[in-house]
Amino acid sequence: GSLVVNYPFDDDEQGIAIYSKSPDDAVFQKLALAYSKENAKMYQGSPCKDMYPTEYFPHGITNGAQWYNVPGGMQDWNYLHTNCFEVTIELGCVKYPKAEELPKYWAQNRRSLLQFMKEV
Repeated sequence: GSLVVNYPFDDDEQGIAIYSKSPDDAVFQKLALAYSKENAKMYQGSPCKDMYPTEYFPHGITNGAQWYNVPGGMQDWNYLHTNCFEVTIELGCVKYPKAEELPKYWAQNRRSLLQFMKEV
């Protein structure tokens, strides 16, 4: 897990981790930033220092392919084949949090979710 919003494209023609700009890159960045700005820890850009000390996401967002290459991902497929705009929201450094920690996740993401709905 991580704490970041990633947006298309998740793949590039060379199959390497490099920025892969979609035709709607500015829209995707705006949506991703609207979410991350409302989550203070995400917006800082270095959420999982203990697990990934060198990982940094400026303002808590990243182009999917720049982070790591994912050929054939759903977010790209839906964008290209159905004109559906999707972002992937990673909610935390722990992939499977304990049930008693879920209220904390809600508190950290409630404002982000409301802002995201306003943008959409």
